[in-house]
Parts: sequence; structure tokens; C-alpha cells
Amino acid sequence: MPKVVVGAAIVAAGRVLACARSHPPEVAGRWEFPGGKVESGESEVAALVRECAEELGVRVEIGERIGRDVPMGHGSSVLRVYLARLVAGEPQPLEHAELRWLGPDELESVPWLPADEPIVAALRPVLTVSPS
Repeated sequence: MPKVVVGAAIVAAGRVLACARSHPPEVAGRWEFPGGKVESGESEVAALVRECAEELGVRVEIGERIGRDVPMGHGSSVLRVYLARLVAGEPQPLEHAELRWLGPDELESVPWLPADEPIVAALRPVLTVSPS
């Protein structure tokens, strides 16, 4: 059974929050959705709420899954991304080099990590119809 890594596509005003990795060196400067590994006994939603608090200093409400399972680490783990919205706080780059809000026409303006690329494609239609 592969380990599950969860990511949050935090959407506000038709834009999604992208985070630039600061480490490890081989992925520094590449962009991702905030999130991390699901700990033993933790639900995917609980892991995402915890990771967003740790990485961004915000509280989020988790919505539906977006995109498909994306295999990572030669099949040893799988990425699952959920739509999310801010409930409290303003995102801070506590564990990232930089944060950016990207609209549908800006999604390709940053170099995404390979695992996040399929999610970016699935996100575009959501951002173009999102009135909030």
C-alpha cells in the first residue's frame, strides 16, 4: 500500500495558492500545493488541516478531491489533492521560499513539481468558473 501525501488547492477569488519549495536542494524553486504525508491513524482531511496550519499558519476548510491519484517516488507514495478555502489567517511562507496567488491564465508562470502538474491541469476549469 503506497503512502498517501495530501495537497491543498486553496482557492480564493478565482485564484489558487502556489508555494515555492525552499528544500531539499533538488526541488528548491519548484512550485507545489501545500500539504504533506498523512500520519498513521490520521485522516487525509485532518492531515491537510494540520499541514496548512504548520506550513502557512492558516485554518482551512477542505472540500472535494481534485484530479486523480498521482503516483510519486517510483510508486512508493501517491498524491491526493483536495480543494480548500481559507477559514482564518493570511498564508505566510513558514516553510516555503515564496507564495503566489495564481489565476487561471497564470498557472503556467511557475515551474511546478512533476507530481503537481496533472492537478494544475484539473484545476484550470475550477478557477475559471469560481466566482468566490
